[in-house]
Amino acid sequence: MNATPEPISQQLAQFTCGLDFAQIPADVIEQAKLHILDALGIALAASRLDFARCTLDGLRVLSADGDVPVIGMSEKLPLRDAVLMNGTLIHGLDYDDTHSASIVHTSASATTTALFAGAARGCSGRDVLAAYLIAVEADARLGMAVKGDFHQVGLHPTGLLGTFGATLAAGRLMGLDSNQLRDAQGIALSLAGGSMEFLADGAWTKRMHPGWAGVCGITAAALAHGGFKGPGEPYEGRFGLYRMHLGEDAKVDWDACTAELGQRWEMRNVALKPYPACHFNHAFADATLALVREHGIGADDVVSIRALIGDGSVKTVCEPESRKRRPANAYEAQFSTHYTIATCLTRGRFTLDELEPECVNDPQTLELCDRIAYEVDPESAFPKYYSGAVVIQTKDGRTLSHREQINRGAAGNPLTPGEVKDKFRANAASAMNAGKTEET
Repeated sequence: MNATPEPISQQLAQFTCGLDFAQIPADVIEQAKLHILDALGIALAASRLDFARCTLDGLRVLSADGDVPVIGMSEKLPLRDAVLMNGTLIHGLDYDDTHSASIVHTSASATTTALFAGAARGCSGRDVLAAYLIAVEADARLGMAVKGDFHQVGLHPTGLLGTFGATLAAGRLMGLDSNQLRDAQGIALSLAGGSMEFLADGAWTKRMHPGWAGVCGITAAALAHGGFKGPGEPYEGRFGLYRMHLGEDAKVDWDACTAELGQRWEMRNVALKPYPACHFNHAFADATLALVREHGIGADDVVSIRALIGDGSVKTVCEPESRKRRPANAYEAQFSTHYTIATCLTRGRFTLDELEPECVNDPQTLELCDRIAYEVDPESAFPKYYSGAVVIQTKDGRTLSHREQINRGAAGNPLTPGEVKDKFRANAASAMNAGKTEET
């Protein structure tokens, strides 16, 4: 592998120190605000679920009360615990945004770090937005360099790469210089992680990855602020990020890590989610619902279904098929293409309600899952877009098909600001009254 002449950590540090808020395009700022609003709404909805209370109870064992708020809850925590808690809430429903080409949920760690570390230091709204965007841009580029390869070796890039973006965001808010920021990224290398093993049984660990990335980020930045030294080449080094996790022969597009920083904004390519499920499944939900609307079909009309999916998504949402056809809980259901398609046919929608136990265990839906199989799609636009096609064989002999080449919410098929605000209202309804929701 051929590394760039100037260390990536130095280039990212210089971008972080030198970013002038006045130079950020207005549309990028407005998009950032919408994505932060979306993240806060998801956290409000998540705050009422059992995993939220369990997370809070666990953190209270480790620390006394603090002065940093928890979204949707009355409790306050010390900064590091609040960053973990709030990041877990934002990502806890798997309803948060995704930068498609890097497969990173950028806003979860960026929001919890920038918003709460910024508030703790009395930073302005502009400072917080700049820090948020720095995190998003870094996370996106570090992931784009390997085009989803971290997923293939069982690493969750949202946790792994989110640590570096959070480090830069926290460093910006703490006023670190470029040398300190380079040290901070080196320190972050020894803290970053996130396993995909949660897929085996629907465990909760993925939910905490962005919050933990935020904790690692503020810790790395604080240590560097105090003078702690980190390795200077955490990305391209012999035991750096890419070689350590992907091997000596990893295919890394080094230019992608820093190309056009501050000129081309990857924030524009972060996709919002219309459905509370893994982003890889969204095209299948839209394709199935389109067939339902167009042809008036339901589960009883179906002989078999084929889901055509990009190869890079298969391990996450299609295998093992026995598990995907019988998700043990709501979290497993969110990562099942089979369940997504079947539910859209049996219920005509896919909302948070479709993740309740009575839906996940619905006999008609599960029986339909047995009639669904996947095939690798050579026409998929993965990872730029999470394409999907559904082909249904009906009992009256018809073959019905629909393709969504660009998943809804992505840059090529975006949600409108009105749709994002409606999503916020729906998510916030469980935790806030209507007046407070509109004020927010």
